[in-house]
Amino acid sequence: MIPVEVVGVRVEMPSNQPIVLLKEIAGSRFLPIWVGAVEATAIAFAQQGVEPPRPLTHDLMKDLLEKLEATLTAVHLTELRDGVFYADLHLRTSQDQAVVVTARPSDAIALALRTQSNILASEELLDEAGIEIPNQDSSQANDEVERFREFLDQINPEDFAG
Repeated sequence: MIPVEVVGVRVEMPSNQPIVLLKEIAGSRFLPIWVGAVEATAIAFAQQGVEPPRPLTHDLMKDLLEKLEATLTAVHLTELRDGVFYADLHLRTSQDQAVVVTARPSDAIALALRTQSNILASEELLDEAGIEIPNQDSSQANDEVERFREFLDQINPEDFAG
């Protein structure tokens, strides 16, 4: 599994659908994952440190884990099957049991950000759906990022269907 970080959330045109963009921490590949509007908001709130007056679903999940004395040790983004991304929550209970729960990547990422947990992607997933933008000098890197943004503006979630 390869550590990744959340770069940000944005709405892609012309699909008008939110996307969360992840990047290999020690590499040059980016992983775009289409998410729902509610989950995109939850991820953006967590990134910005916004605390709503009442808990959102992912805040509730975090509170439940704390009350049950369980820890989210990592989120694993595992695969892309038929155009759908899959993820697992890796938990440790108060009795020191390891538990794995299947989750949507958007929910898993939102929860990981709230609990400061590691987000990891499988090598196979990054090979299949990752987009490489090599590290270069600053102006070349900016050009590459701009080309990547233009690429994202022209694709749809269906383009990743297997």
